Amino acid sequence: MINVGVYGASGYTGQELLRILLRHPETNVVALTSRKFKGTPVAHVYPVFTDLTDMSYIDASPRDVASMADVVFLAVPHGEAMDVAPLFLKEGKKVIDLSADYRLRDIGTYEAWYKNHTSSHLIQEAVYGLPELYRSDIMSASLVANPGCYPTGVILGLAPALKEGIVDTATLIADSKSGVSGAGREAQLGTLFCEVNEGLKAYKIGTHRHTPEINQELSALAEHEVNVSFIPHLVPTNRGILTTMYATMKRTMSVAAIIEMYRTFYREEPFVRVYDEGVYPNIISVRGSNYCDIGVALDERAGRLIIVTAIDNLVKGAAGQAIQNMNLMCGLPEEMGLNLISLFP
Repeated sequence: MINVGVYGASGYTGQELLRILLRHPETNVVALTSRKFKGTPVAHVYPVFTDLTDMSYIDASPRDVASMADVVFLAVPHGEAMDVAPLFLKEGKKVIDLSADYRLRDIGTYEAWYKNHTSSHLIQEAVYGLPELYRSDIMSASLVANPGCYPTGVILGLAPALKEGIVDTATLIADSKSGVSGAGREAQLGTLFCEVNEGLKAYKIGTHRHTPEINQELSALAEHEVNVSFIPHLVPTNRGILTTMYATMKRTMSVAAIIEMYRTFYREEPFVRVYDEGVYPNIISVRGSNYCDIGVALDERAGRLIIVTAIDNLVKGAAGQAIQNMNLMCGLPEEMGLNLISLFP
């Protein structure tokens, strides 16, 4: 059994990690930290865990957690993981960071979009945790930077097209619509019920912090610099991200040929499902699961490729993908604990 600690466990991502880990056949959850809820039973904060675990949150130091755990998930805000990750790594622990602190390979880019980095020497050691692109590197890693939720849907949607060079990368647009849980559990004016219910709004156009992460990975796929226009939206649902991507075609291809190209690219991927022609993803079809669903269309009049992806932002966009990475790092079957069928309707 693998002893697992979740450092910063009281938010939505932390509870999602616990939901999956409790059913994982090879993990034993030994530590759930929270300063705010120190000493409080998990089931009092999240009644969904009633009679499923008797654990309480603890306010423990990294050294204390390291003494109990083999693998540590960092579910703390951006800028906090960088201070504790070195301590866990020094103790020989495997670390999966769900913040942005180790996702960006260029320290200048990170500091321009976030803050000064206190452990930048680890950035080159960190592996970007998108298994579909970096599986072999993840398997031998001690520090994995779990991707952001928006980047996961965008990168998986565009990867085959960029790798095969069928689109003009100067024309890339990604339009994403996310459920409110992506903003976290802390009360904020913009995510109050009356601010969100019956609404639909764009936000942080051109300034969202996931933009450089998306550009970094798309540039690596295209083998030249790519700058995507990324427009996130907030929709009045709890979970899910639907992303629609647009790109001008560089050569004439049929939809059937493009779908076959996508299926070939993802033929060995257990959590990517490519739809038939004329069928497009819906967030309700991935809710609670670790799948990324992909649909492809062509606007032949405009010569434009249109790709639609759907993920659950808390699972494939966060906790599920983190556990997928843990499985790879620990030599376990990649799908272990993640065979979750979406809740429908």
